[in-house]
Amino acid sequence: MAIINQATKELQVKIVYYGPAMGGKTTNLVQVHDQVQTQTGNKGKLVSLATSSDRTLFFDFLPIEAMTIRGFKTKFQLYTVPGQVIYNTTRQLVLRGVDGIVFVADSQYEKMPENAESFQNLMDNLASLKLNIAEIPYVLQYNKRDLSNAAPVEYMEYLLNNYEVQVPSFNATAHKCEGVFESLNMITRLLLQKFINQNVSQHA
Repeated sequence: MAIINQATKELQVKIVYYGPAMGGKTTNLVQVHDQVQTQTGNKGKLVSLATSSDRTLFFDFLPIEAMTIRGFKTKFQLYTVPGQVIYNTTRQLVLRGVDGIVFVADSQYEKMPENAESFQNLMDNLASLKLNIAEIPYVLQYNKRDLSNAAPVEYMEYLLNNYEVQVPSFNATAHKCEGVFESLNMITRLLLQKFINQNVSQHA
């Protein structure tokens, strides 16, 4: 749920990167943190909450050209969830208050069952928080497109984007920063559009 901070005139939105273990969620966050342009002090540290074999990362930032809605600048909070199934409770905690999701799928053929399982897990965890994926803006990122065993995009679309309303999807090679900002920019656009629409309907 987007938070409005009257004191700092900021609208905070929370974006969660979700997907199977080792799919590229962490790489996305590291690339964004390294390259996003902010004024001094407007980018939080990249914090890692490490478990024995997986981790949750998060940071927040206020872009230099932050979009202003009704006088409020938009601050973004980016989170990853642990990929491994044993950390499902952590995933549920991270999803609390989520505004938008980037689902990072691993393009390798042998990872397709894990992609499907992780996407189902996302829907289950949202349901446990009384949230519906249909009501939350999300985009799909097909990562590791540079690998020789990458499945065709059409197959991944059939597996993960085969719904009545299809969502934007992006090919990515996150370690080269390809597709990283395209995915982030699109989820940002969808979130701001949703917020503007809600504001308009509230003031209609």
